Amino acid sequence: MNYPLTFADYSKSLKADKLLALACKACGNIICPPRSVCPQCVASDFDIVPLEGAGSIKSFTTTHVAPLGREAEAPYIIVLVELNEGPWIVGNLVDMDPYAAGMDLIGKKVKLGHKVFPGDAYSAGEAARPLFCFQK
Repeated sequence: MNYPLTFADYSKSLKADKLLALACKACGNIICPPRSVCPQCVASDFDIVPLEGAGSIKSFTTTHVAPLGREAEAPYIIVLVELNEGPWIVGNLVDMDPYAAGMDLIGKKVKLGHKVFPGDAYSAGEAARPLFCFQK
């Protein structure tokens, strides 16, 4: 199977402050982060498309117990963001004290950034991950 956008390429684009996604040629669904098949129609023929990286928070959680190897980062907020282009992605929220997070976060406008994580005991090593900050 041909993977037009591997996770390594997705991570590399995040490090360059670019968010890439896949556009399904069969149904037009935008997929981010990359997958091997479209979750809408199960097709596997895609175009790579850039995304703006702005959207609104749909849900969140505060992590108090981090994965082994990332304990020093806790606590932190993880948000589920609906991007303006349609996909929903997960990332860290960096603009707020984790102890102050409340339901007023839902619907707040955010924009994408990135952070390079060194990896933890369960990952294959360094990778860029999405993070979000509030839009001004």
